[in-house]
Amino acid sequence: MIKFFKKIRLLYIILIIGLFIIFLLSRNWLNGSGDVSYGVTFSYQQAGDLGLDGEELFRAILDDLGVRKLRLAAYWDEIESEPGIYDWSRLDWLLQEAGARDAEIILAVGGRLPRWPECHYPEWTKSLGEAERQQKLLEQVERVIKRYRDTPAISAWQVENEPFLPHFGECPEPNKEYLDEEIALVRSLDQRPVVLTDSGELSVWVPAAKRSDIFGTTMYRDTYSERLKRYIHYPIEPGFFRFKRNLAGLFANPQKWLVIELQAEPWGPRPFQELTKEERDKTMNLAKFREIIDFSRATGFKEFYLWGVEWWYWEKEVNGDASLWEEARGLFNK
Repeated sequence: MIKFFKKIRLLYIILIIGLFIIFLLSRNWLNGSGDVSYGVTFSYQQAGDLGLDGEELFRAILDDLGVRKLRLAAYWDEIESEPGIYDWSRLDWLLQEAGARDAEIILAVGGRLPRWPECHYPEWTKSLGEAERQQKLLEQVERVIKRYRDTPAISAWQVENEPFLPHFGECPEPNKEYLDEEIALVRSLDQRPVVLTDSGELSVWVPAAKRSDIFGTTMYRDTYSERLKRYIHYPIEPGFFRFKRNLAGLFANPQKWLVIELQAEPWGPRPFQELTKEERDKTMNLAKFREIIDFSRATGFKEFYLWGVEWWYWEKEVNGDASLWEEARGLFNK
């Protein structure tokens, strides 16, 4: 029994020393501005919700800001709003416009995709049982991949969005076995890398990272908690993300690690267009934008997709404040 406890103590000491070494290797370093690259996530649906012209905004992203890395989503409820009737026109146009400018696109497929309500299932699927809905989704994913796999602008397929983050969004419970079916289907249809994403602050990364060729984390500093009914500032330093990456790297080995969602818009108790400027400023403004860019460069990551391009344009066009748009332009025109 004494020998047993000695072994346990030795293992505990080794674990503590190992974690301390990982911590030391995770100390912050600041990447130079020339060592990092930036893209954006764009949602045509979000543009419409803000009363903006989606085509005008998308062209401004490409031609005015000069963005050449994009994450787009193949929203199921947009493509097949009625069973068996498909409308590819919007996604076709986005891919054509981006491709004409040699942009590089991560295309997200599945049911859970960027932007609220997170899961973008067509209304008609609500009457289906779980097994039938899952089969219909696999069929939809297959249609998307087959339609766009000859599109050279697409660099990778993202399968679902933060699939291991429960209790967020209007979504079914996470299902690892079904997710693996989706990933296997995508891999069988095309050889491009598969992207899996996870929450930077609320998840452990390993289940997503071990399934991915490219792993993408979110990175937020100021949010609003529905559960706590108050604003939250995460008391973390850049080294937290590097430590987490190093720790997850003991169990997973994706080809690339990137920040798929870098906070660059407000997060409040209601959609930001319903908040006052003072409320929006609590979680994002020009000063906070600059702060999170500096923060992100010290995390050790080198590729970032900013979240909020529609908001910058909304501030410029609706409120006459172009400061965020102009600040962002500097990131993409180095």
